[in-house]
Amino acid sequence: MKFKNVLIDFVVVFLSTLVVSAVVSFLYSFFVHNAGAIDWESSFSFALIFGIIFPWLRFLDKKKKAE
Repeated sequence: MKFKNVLIDFVVVFLSTLVVSAVVSFLYSFFVHNAGAIDWESSFSFALIFGIIFPWLRFLDKKKKAE
């Protein structure tokens, strides 16, 4: 797997996780606490973790299938 593909996978997973986490934290804050605040710290943490883990798992899966 080329570095460019891994980087694209990372960016796609990172951005999609960041957006979903931000929306979920906003909606939770809005409906439960009546304050529309986004928890950016948790959103970035989830996005960074998932952005690293998912492309790495895809790489290992493709490597295993190639053997």
